[in-house]
Amino acid sequence: MSSLVVPPGLLRWVAGIDVATAAGSAAVDVPDHATTLLLRIDKRELIVMGPRTRASYHVGAPVHSCVRVRMRPGRAQVLLGRPLRDLADRALPLRELPGLGVDQLAADPIAALEKALADRPEPSGRLEEAARLLVGATVAATAARLHISERRLHTLFTDGTGLPPKHFARIDRVRTVLAADAGRWSDIATTACYRASCRKPRRSRRG
Repeated sequence: MSSLVVPPGLLRWVAGIDVATAAGSAAVDVPDHATTLLLRIDKRELIVMGPRTRASYHVGAPVHSCVRVRMRPGRAQVLLGRPLRDLADRALPLRELPGLGVDQLAADPIAALEKALADRPEPSGRLEEAARLLVGATVAATAARLHISERRLHTLFTDGTGLPPKHFARIDRVRTVLAADAGRWSDIATTACYRASCRKPRRSRRG
């Protein structure tokens, strides 16, 4: 798998772009809170993949190449023109996207995305701000910082990411741990916010 450099004009929309070629061996897709556009180059198929709430295991067909575009929180909702609340753990084929041709995307994904998104209005940054706050705060504290209700925060996340805020934050912490390739596990856990202060105390059982 090789990663492509995301130009400044796409950074507000795209978290990463990579080109992967299956080698016929087993592969693991870790949980991911992002929505991803996947283009199968050989078949010219465009697929939208919702957030993954669990790891998946598969064996890719040899010499099967694809372009994967990992969207920032809330951006896929604007690009697709629909809420994402029903996309978790699903992969749906797309016939087309407004201003984004499959052949153009296959030929030059960077140029095709820049052209398709050039005239789109600036997406709201509230969801990304909420995602940053959730790294070290509870849902209630995050809602308070944003001056919105917890119910409104829940709707914001389920529509914009396909996941409730607690589930989004949990997957984010898992990915932080998995991305750490060195260091003490206690330090990694602290970075990922696996601290006692981040969890509600358990109720003692009587009897």
